[in-house]
Order: sequence, then C-alpha cells, then structure tokens
Amino acid sequence: MQKELITDATLVSNYIKGHESALETLIKRHKQRIYSFIYSKVYDKDIAEDIFQDTFIKVIRTLKRGAYNEEGKFLPWTMRIAHNLVIDHFRKSNRMPKFDNSGEFSIFSVLSDSALNAEKTIIKAQVETDVRRLVDELPDDQKEVLLMRIYKDMSFKEISDRTGVSINTALGRMRYALINLRKIIDKHNIVLTN
Repeated sequence: MQKELITDATLVSNYIKGHESALETLIKRHKQRIYSFIYSKVYDKDIAEDIFQDTFIKVIRTLKRGAYNEEGKFLPWTMRIAHNLVIDHFRKSNRMPKFDNSGEFSIFSVLSDSALNAEKTIIKAQVETDVRRLVDELPDDQKEVLLMRIYKDMSFKEISDRTGVSINTALGRMRYALINLRKIIDKHNIVLTN
C-alpha cells in the first residue's frame, strides 16, 4: 500500500490552520538534510542539535505570526534560516583569544588559529555581500544618501551640497533608508549581528 505524498506547501497551510501534526511531518521529512547541513558547518553534535532546534523554533514563530510567504519553497527557506543561525553562532562564540587583564602575559592570549581567522573572513564577506544586496533593494534616493554617508564618510552638509537637496531632506532619506533596511532584513530573516 503506497501513501500519497503531501506537498510541503499543503503541510505548511495545514499547520497554519491549526493541524499540529503537519509540522511534525515536515520536520521528519527534512530533519536529516537540515541537521546534516548544520553539522557540516559546526562539527559538534550538541551545537548542531541546538541550532536545529532554534531553526524550527524560528520556523514555528514565523508561521504562527503569519509572516511566511515562501509558497512551495519550505526547505530552501528553512535552510536559509539554519544558515543564518550557524553564522550567528560563530559570531556569538567569537572564538578568537582574548586578554584576561590579569597583568600576567601568556603567549596563548596572542596566538590565533589561522582557521578561525579564515572563518571570520568568510563571515565578514558574507555579511558584506548580504548588506550590498539589501542596499540594492532601496529606492535610488535613499541608496545614494546611505552610500555617501556610510561608505564615503560624507557629512550631511556635503551630501546636501552634492545632491542639491536640503540637509533635512538628506537626513530624512537616511532615516527612511535605515527603516527600509530593517524591514527587508526582517522580511528575509537575515542575521547581520557581530
């Protein structure tokens, strides 16, 4: 006897309507792939399990809020959440050696593992790529002010002179650019913290 396969989109819809068992089916269906992906990044069973659980907590919260709009793309969406949580884990763990301010010198406080430096470089590059992609989604006038202020370190007076708008207009465009960036970050569940 062959069971008919219910699509992810149908299961998501059923879960949103209150059928808790639909989520259990989704988790069972994708657990191995998502867990393996997380483990391949952190190489630690306990951390991988924590991140896996955090991934589904975020999935559940997003679905319960009614903020899920990735129709038919449940697995890629969930993998993106897991990927962001892995990056967040590495940022939070900040595994670079620290000085302990005890006054005693220790060679271990200044040595660093080049693999960890490579990891930080990869994370930094990923964040920069994400930010560039986000900035590209802004309206042109907001993008122009943000790029001048952040990347060219121009004052609002200089931005005003260059763009031919008042200082208040330049300030307003910057404010709206930041508000819109936050909305885009929330919409795509992107993590950019250090």
